Amino acid sequence: MKKALYHLMLAVLFMGCASDKDYIITFHTRYGNMKAILYEETPKHKENFIKLAREGFYDSLLFHRVIEGFMIQSGDPNSRNARKGQRLGQSGPGYTIPAEFKKKLFHVKGSLSAARQNDNINPQKASSGSQFYIVQGKKLSEEELTTDMDQLAAGVRRLIMEDDSLNNELMTLYQSGNFDGYQKRLMELKPRVKEAYGMSASKEYPVERLKAYTGAGGAPHLDDQYTVFGKVVEGLAVIDTIANQRTDRMDRPVEDIRMTVTLEALPKKKITKLYGYQYPED
Repeated sequence: MKKALYHLMLAVLFMGCASDKDYIITFHTRYGNMKAILYEETPKHKENFIKLAREGFYDSLLFHRVIEGFMIQSGDPNSRNARKGQRLGQSGPGYTIPAEFKKKLFHVKGSLSAARQNDNINPQKASSGSQFYIVQGKKLSEEELTTDMDQLAAGVRRLIMEDDSLNNELMTLYQSGNFDGYQKRLMELKPRVKEAYGMSASKEYPVERLKAYTGAGGAPHLDDQYTVFGKVVEGLAVIDTIANQRTDRMDRPVEDIRMTVTLEALPKKKITKLYGYQYPED
C-alpha cells in the first residue's frame, strides 16, 4: 500500500513538473534560426508536431513553397530527396488532423499554421499531418481590413458594366499579376460605389486583429480557414530572408533551403521571460 502511494505521489509530482514546462521549437536553416512556441489551445496539432519533430521527420526537408509577402511552407517528406524542379507539396505522413480554429489565433506575421487540401475535397478543413507554413504577410490599412470585399466587388462589377475604360484598366492590372495595384484600385473605387449604388462596403473587424494586421502585418484572408497552432517568437527576419529567395514557376526556391527541427524543454516562466510569450490562464 505504501509502495503504491509512493508511486502515485511520484506520478503527481511528475505531472506537475511537466505542466510547468513547454517546448521551444527551433527551425535551423542556413539563413539563421527561428524559434517558436506551439499553442496549448490547439492540442492535437501541438502533440502531432512534437511527435514528428522527436522522430526527426522534419530534418533535411525543404521549404518547398515560398511566396514573398505571403508565407514559407515545408513539411513534405518527398522534399528530402527531391530532384531539381520536382513538383512538391502533395505528400505527408498518411493522415490528417481535425481543424482546431480559435478566434484568438490568427495569421499575424510569424504564425505557424497547418497546410491542408482545398475545400472541394476537404470540406471539414482538416489539416495536413505534417505540412505547415510560417506567415510573412504584409501590413494592411484599417480601411482595407474594414472593407467588405465581396460587397465592394459586387459594386465594382456594376461599375465596369457601364465603364469600358475602367473594365480594361482593372483587367490589365489583374492579368499582369499586379495584384497589389489591383487591390489598391478597388479600394479607390469604394467612394464611387457608395455614391452610385448606396453600398458602404464596410464591416466590423475585431480590434485585436486590426491592431495586429496594421502593426506587424500578416495574411488575414486565411483566418478561420486554416488552423494556426504556434508562432515564431525569435527570428522573424529569417522568414523575410527565406521569402525573398528566387523561386521557379511553382514557387519552389531555385536554391534548396533545408531545415532541421529541434526541441528544448524549458520552464514556462523562463519562456515568458526570454520571449515575452504569455501562457493562457488555466
